[in-house]
Amino acid sequence: MQCVILAAGLGTRMGGLTEQVPKPLLEVAGKTFLEHKFDILPDDVDEILLVVGHLGDKVRERYGEEYKGKRILYVEQGELNGTADALWKTQHLLNGKFLVLMGDDIYAREDIDSCRKYDWALLAKYNPDMRQGGKLIKDEAGNLADIVEGTEHDGPGLISTNMFVLDTRLFQYHQMVPKGPGSHEFGLPQTVLAASRASGIPLAIVEATLWIQITSVEDLKNAESVLLGSSTPK
Repeated sequence: MQCVILAAGLGTRMGGLTEQVPKPLLEVAGKTFLEHKFDILPDDVDEILLVVGHLGDKVRERYGEEYKGKRILYVEQGELNGTADALWKTQHLLNGKFLVLMGDDIYAREDIDSCRKYDWALLAKYNPDMRQGGKLIKDEAGNLADIVEGTEHDGPGLISTNMFVLDTRLFQYHQMVPKGPGSHEFGLPQTVLAASRASGIPLAIVEATLWIQITSVEDLKNAESVLLGSSTPK
């Protein structure tokens, strides 16, 4: 099985930490962001496709062609046109079913296992106070029915972690979809939802037991505390 890790971002909100080091090589709790994902991959994942961009050569220098027996292939995302565009860059290398993980987020092995029970699945996180962003709407069967974008949402909701289980049928049914009206970035949740509707393949929603999104220095500190067992995710 293959795993795609999207790791091309600039990491601008990390300040000076990412001027000389690509964000996926930053360390938290003694491991790089990438190693936190490498080490929870199922045993039958034998190939990792790393989509790199900013300071991508440093990622290549660090890991080379394999990690603990898993082959690594590198794909460049020159222009950062969103998560769907990053995945589309790998389609010529993909075969059958595959995982998609974000390069700067922390996930749990058991959540990957739960998602793999389905043909297509999206890992989602319960947020007690949505406020803004894309709110995931489930149908009666527990599959993704819609994504409601907005600057203000009342109360709790589910948000995408951008961890997917998919297969190569995705590329047959729909082109990339913008994150929102007027956006120049193509969003992976929006694109997969459109493909699910066009193909009739349900996109199961699996609720995460752990998801740590690291977008700022403050998030990095929180992640360190969580992973070392001194606090719970915020």
